[in-house]
Amino acid sequence: MIHNYVIISIAVLLSVMILVMIGQKLRVAYPIFLVIAGLLISLIPGMPHIEIEPDLVFLIFLPPILFEAAWFTSWQDFHKWRKQIFSMAFGLVFLTSVVVAYLSSSIIPGLTIAMGFLLGGVNSPPDAVAATSVLKHMKIPKKITSILEGESLINDASSLIVFKFALAAVISGQFVFRDAVQDFFTMAIGGIAVGVGVGLLFGALLRIIPTNSNIDTVITLIVPYIMYIGAEHFHFSGVLSVVAGGLLMSYNSHCYLSHTSRIQSGNVWSVLIFLMNTIIFILIGLELPVVVAAMKDYTISEGIFYSVVIGGAIILTRIVYSYALMYFPRLCSKELRLKVPKPDWREPFIISFAAMRGVVSLAAALSIPAFLPNGEAFPHRNIILFVTFVIILITLVGQGLLLSPILKLLKINDAGSELPEEKQEVILMRKLKETALQKLDDFSELAEKNSLVRHQKHKLENEMMMMADKAQCMASTGDYVTAMNENKDVLRQVIQAQRNELHRMKREKIFDDHVMRTIEMQLDFDEAKITGFSHS
Repeated sequence: MIHNYVIISIAVLLSVMILVMIGQKLRVAYPIFLVIAGLLISLIPGMPHIEIEPDLVFLIFLPPILFEAAWFTSWQDFHKWRKQIFSMAFGLVFLTSVVVAYLSSSIIPGLTIAMGFLLGGVNSPPDAVAATSVLKHMKIPKKITSILEGESLINDASSLIVFKFALAAVISGQFVFRDAVQDFFTMAIGGIAVGVGVGLLFGALLRIIPTNSNIDTVITLIVPYIMYIGAEHFHFSGVLSVVAGGLLMSYNSHCYLSHTSRIQSGNVWSVLIFLMNTIIFILIGLELPVVVAAMKDYTISEGIFYSVVIGGAIILTRIVYSYALMYFPRLCSKELRLKVPKPDWREPFIISFAAMRGVVSLAAALSIPAFLPNGEAFPHRNIILFVTFVIILITLVGQGLLLSPILKLLKINDAGSELPEEKQEVILMRKLKETALQKLDDFSELAEKNSLVRHQKHKLENEMMMMADKAQCMASTGDYVTAMNENKDVLRQVIQAQRNELHRMKREKIFDDHVMRTIEMQLDFDEAKITGFSHS
């Protein structure tokens, strides 16, 4: 039996990888292509129905995906656009939930306001993975990408909180607004506190106790689950816990992760998250038979009509909110109009159109219990699930495929960075080379008797001369081993001096975070050339 499961698992993974390669060949983002492929596979006669387990998504997939997204989020960009990010992640989620609640209760017979809020909480958050994967290979302003990624980190928490309150209201039949607001802040603040606490604890643990790259990598894989489960245990927001902890640990990672740990864990995380994402999106497509089979009280045409109307309202609400968020403050403040340049009208539209729903919405809908505590069937669960599924298809497949031609039509350019990234890299590397030369001056006496150390300075000034002199030094025997060890020790200190200077400039918030990461990775590889990629 286990043998068969292993063979099936290998076959599924191989099939998914082949589909991803086909999608790349067709230049279609893999989340979109996998959803379409899953839909087509689900229509094959005799294909078994595969149902997503909500606990599998919330407990197994969600923590590492959120942690990885938080880890690579730019603190600088997040802080720069924090007002718009938090406004979209909380204000827009609540507004969308209100719009969906009243619209759905007015067009779907028998659906109450509380059930409408349940539907709104499910469908209000755009999916982080879908947006990032679809936008990755598109020329899009950095500001827009930063806002979308920052919003998607937080809006899962706000939408799931709305979902929980609405579900409790449907089950209990009562809703107290003051208690809900109080519980909301408790869940949010408590979740952040748990995430920060766990992040500080493991950061200190990794600094104090000697580890290696294997242990460090495994701990980074475990930490997001501890953050999520710990927060949920105390009825706080597990999503905000993982996001807050991930941001904190990422910013301080240079304090407790070695160069080999960063390289190894980065590669492991890249493969793991890619694998999780591919499984998630193929499962969305495979859910079609399960969703359709649940449609017992409504016809398919009725379900599609409700989905299109509600989905259109969600998209329109986001467009109106995005434009209001950008232009309303300018209308109210003359000082703002004089100081801040006129915004680009295309940016709010792209921010609105790039909001695609994904697996969190579907998992939330599937997590609605089939029965009430009194044993009665949960009212209108089937239509909530169907509408959610169709809205995911409309936003992910429909908007995702149209996004690229729309970007070409709008001809929007990235003017958000004061310096081009290439120039920033040149400035940073020049500064680090100067730091390395200054550090080498501290070893002038050692350089007089060790040609390898002396040639490190020559290497910074003339690479070809360094290689020629190193070859000459290697030809001579004697104290070569001692000289090499001394050279390695000097180079480690030089690279550490560069790394310290890099993080000093990082605190000045002049250069883009992802440019900083690129330079830090170069330093990691430079150090790995000296020490090797050992796990010690």
